[in-house]
Amino acid sequence: MRTGVSLAWLQLTRDRRRFFAALSGIAFAVMLMLSQLGFEDALMSSAGLVHDHLMADLVLISPLYQFVINPRTFTERRLYQTLGVEGVASVESVYIGQAAFKNPLDRSERTIFVIGFKPDSPLLNAPGIAENLEKIRRPGAVLFDAIRRPEYGPVSESFLQTGKVSTEVGGRQVDIAGLFQLGTSFGIDGTLVMSDETFMRVVPGREHGIVNIGLIKLKPGADRNRVRSDIESLLPEDVQLLSHAEFLALERTYWRTYTPTGFVFTMGVVMAILVGSIIVYQILYSDVTDHLPEYATMKAMGYPDRYLFKIVMQQSLILSIFGFFPGVVAANFLYGVARDATHLPLHMTAMRLIGVYVLTAMMCGLSATLAMRRLKAADPADIF
Repeated sequence: MRTGVSLAWLQLTRDRRRFFAALSGIAFAVMLMLSQLGFEDALMSSAGLVHDHLMADLVLISPLYQFVINPRTFTERRLYQTLGVEGVASVESVYIGQAAFKNPLDRSERTIFVIGFKPDSPLLNAPGIAENLEKIRRPGAVLFDAIRRPEYGPVSESFLQTGKVSTEVGGRQVDIAGLFQLGTSFGIDGTLVMSDETFMRVVPGREHGIVNIGLIKLKPGADRNRVRSDIESLLPEDVQLLSHAEFLALERTYWRTYTPTGFVFTMGVVMAILVGSIIVYQILYSDVTDHLPEYATMKAMGYPDRYLFKIVMQQSLILSIFGFFPGVVAANFLYGVARDATHLPLHMTAMRLIGVYVLTAMMCGLSATLAMRRLKAADPADIF
């Protein structure tokens, strides 16, 4: 008598077309799960794109803050009030908004994300900010995100060749004075960094002293919890004080919970599991049905249901292993295509691979359990 594994393998590969159809279905489900989880991870990573690079210990925002594209405003006076709290070293105001960027090549316009601050110190630790800080002191000078999006034209390439690019932002002429590297997200295609003076020129309806984000740096050795408590007791409820980590979590919670995007990615994973389960169930159920006389003979010979269930479960395990790797290859290819097209941080991780394989094995195991009900109900006397 052959061992259970070899018997399971022989039964699966007896009909090659059915076997490869099953592997294709599982590979598709694996690819779908990995792609949805990868896109969701890219969403969460890119959601904190700006927040990750802000240099602060505590962050002051409006209590009506929703997400970085719609941050709301508060008066700068609240930020300066915190300087009276022991342990606060410095404060900085950040203006953020959106403006129309004119492609210098074809003159088409597209919305671009805009960040303004007093260029006394680099508030963002993204590469290229500190090195070019002096350049944006000049009115009308801006820094352009070098993570290239074709919608904005060949700005980076032209700047590297000529050292200067002029265009219009918000209907005002600006000069690209340098490049930095931040990246894109689901809400931000491109970014400009500039002084607060230039910001007021290119973003209509904004005024000095009405800010979007306040950055608070503490003195070395200061007790963060005590300083935070003192600030919260000092300021009224028209502002909200957060730690840097809480500020980042707030943005990610918004995208995961309050936008359709996070829900769609979660549903994509669920649908992938359902599709894969149905495919594997159909394959195993058909296999059990086709070999029902053989299984009945084994039952008549005294083999318990547990042994037969073990064979069917081994079939599901074989399918999960052989279907998993093609799915990983396809997902990696999809990651590369999407990464090149969007510049989103799409990367395969070991934990994601382990998690998806566990889901794949569970999916196949559940299908084997359901298919086994057909075999368990079979009576050898009825079959023969």
